[in-house]
Amino acid sequence: MLKRLLVAPDPGRLRLRSAARSVVGVGGAVAACAVTGHSLVAAITGGLAALLALFTVTDADIRAQVLTTALLPAVGFPVLALASGLHDVPLVRDLAFLAVIGAGVFARRWGPRGNALGIFAFMMFFTAQFLHATLTQLPELLTAVVLALLVSSAVRFGLWHFERHYPPAVVPPPAGGRGLERVTTRQAIQATVACAFALGVGQVLSQDRWYWAVGTAWWIFVNTTSRGETLVRGFRRVLGTVLGIPAGLLIAIPIQGNLTGTMILVAVCVFGIFYTAAVSYSWMIFAVTLMVSLLYGLLGVLNPGLLVLRLTETGVGALGAALAVLVVLPVTTHATTHSWIQRALSCVHACTAQAAARLAGAPGADPEPHIAELELLLGRVRLSLAPLVHPLNPLRARKARARKVLALLDDCAREVRSLAVVAADPDASHDARLAAACWRVESAVEILTAPRPGAIPTAPVHANHSTAADPALAHLHDLERALAELVSPLSHAPYTASTNA
Repeated sequence: MLKRLLVAPDPGRLRLRSAARSVVGVGGAVAACAVTGHSLVAAITGGLAALLALFTVTDADIRAQVLTTALLPAVGFPVLALASGLHDVPLVRDLAFLAVIGAGVFARRWGPRGNALGIFAFMMFFTAQFLHATLTQLPELLTAVVLALLVSSAVRFGLWHFERHYPPAVVPPPAGGRGLERVTTRQAIQATVACAFALGVGQVLSQDRWYWAVGTAWWIFVNTTSRGETLVRGFRRVLGTVLGIPAGLLIAIPIQGNLTGTMILVAVCVFGIFYTAAVSYSWMIFAVTLMVSLLYGLLGVLNPGLLVLRLTETGVGALGAALAVLVVLPVTTHATTHSWIQRALSCVHACTAQAAARLAGAPGADPEPHIAELELLLGRVRLSLAPLVHPLNPLRARKARARKVLALLDDCAREVRSLAVVAADPDASHDARLAAACWRVESAVEILTAPRPGAIPTAPVHANHSTAADPALAHLHDLERALAELVSPLSHAPYTASTNA
């Protein structure tokens, strides 16, 4: 797990830059709250709001990201006010929380913006429970959130602006689906049931910290679609928490009360959350768990018993999510896996076309944004196929096919990255063979994304290797071979099956 994190590619250092920018954005938001006289609780609320804005707003272009960020208070403030006023009415509070959960997941049908707004609404309710925010504190909390969003947005869209390309955060629901045929509708029901289970059992364990079980169940459903993805996500969340609890005992408890040391370590955790999110969910949760331990230390309530309780509540939330996806309107992995593989293959073609155009001297041709998007799409494919390649999966033939698909897609990504490096060389040139090879790649992608892939012709072998374009041609030929080898595992995999169980 750690090895995968260390060797994971980072085209254009996108993850590194995003993580560093997030540290600046969140740190700046907390600092702004502190210097304007906000309390510790308000500063933490502002910091969490900034982190959420930087983490969840994933629209495809800058203008859409700005609009989504501006809409966050519109959904967050009413929820924060509602949650702050219901502490003394537990039954109403619980019902309101479940309503927010169902609506937040249902909103994913509107793409990245709906996903971000739904997460922000949920986290405002969660934050009110975490900090036990009251109505008397509400004006200060609201101003802290506004200030934090302004500072983090100034960093993201002004001080440290770079174009970031995202695939949508949620797999688009099947075309024409209505009612329970829609994946988002099913997930909204599943998540509500899972969180209701977590809420009930969590309150049996603790009347004060039950919300961790609900938070676990909620976040397991974020960016997952099928039951297999959700089960694996639950396992990885528990694993990350199991790893993070000892770190909290060894690091957070000894330094609690030390403001400077705590804030430095919180900044390291924020960096870890953003840097690992696209590569390893377990390590991201490790960073989250350690950060939460540090925040509890700042609030003066951290102790070993609290960390053990958090682990127990996490297990309850993961169990609730598992039961919900297995019993309540289950969604199989096949259709979602097929969707992500098709998008990854289409992105491979886009990368190839841009690299070839750059070699031909076309102004503005740049494969790098597509390569960054391809890495994100491959992450989604890995998440979707994770249940099939899990060591506990007894279906050996499916496991072998899934591993073959992942290996060949990784080969495709490696070849297009190498092709982009060659294309960036000003001395590299273009010839007719490159155009023909790019055309064959496009044809291969069309064959692979058909309902039932057919045979792909083998790339021709050229004896003449004297031209400067040969390195690019070699990468294209290797890419063609990888695409041709994908025919067999994709033809035998039931990825085009219905989303119904």
